[in-house]
Amino acid sequence: MERIRIFIADDHPMFRDGLRLLINSVEEFEVVGEGASGQEVIEKAARLQPDVILMDIQMPGLDGIEATRQILTTSPHIGILILTMFDDDDSVLAAMRAGARGYLLKGARQDEILGAVRAVNRGEVILGAPIANKLMGYLTAPKSTGFSAVFPDLTAREVEILNLIASGDNNTEIAERLFLSPKTVRNHVSNIFHKLEVADRAQAIIRARTAGMGDDSK
Repeated sequence: MERIRIFIADDHPMFRDGLRLLINSVEEFEVVGEGASGQEVIEKAARLQPDVILMDIQMPGLDGIEATRQILTTSPHIGILILTMFDDDDSVLAAMRAGARGYLLKGARQDEILGAVRAVNRGEVILGAPIANKLMGYLTAPKSTGFSAVFPDLTAREVEILNLIASGDNNTEIAERLFLSPKTVRNHVSNIFHKLEVADRAQAIIRARTAGMGDDSK
């Protein structure tokens, strides 16, 4: 039986150790190399030519997304599965645009990780349930085109969140509605306050409602 050759890219030794033990416990899998930085992963992947790379995003030097992009430029046959703590929209979309075939969070079950490795090796695209829900929320979210012109410094996502703030939603409600983590929402809200040059939520609501945002029927 020809084994699936797997490379582990992560800067945390204990996490690499755990993944190595998990992968080597499966007869059809084989760990052929490891890397702790983006540049190291690129160089070793070019030499080892693994079937699948388990790629973290945050690593010293080049991050996992840029490493993914560079690896697939020269070795497009390698399947790259992102395995990370980051669940924000920007990271997910950037990884998929770079050519990753899968995206899982580090809290995924062991059987989910192993199944994702098999799927990516077959050329399939695999997303963990939280990531799939997030992308569905992103793709089906109503577009805020009219208000983007009123607040040109805000991104489309920030305009969307500002509209929900104006409707009276708190951060937890916004996170649930848009399938975002509370931390991601807090970061967006902070950016909105900074760009609008307002001190707090109340001032942001006034600016937004003056522009016609918000749903007073809530």
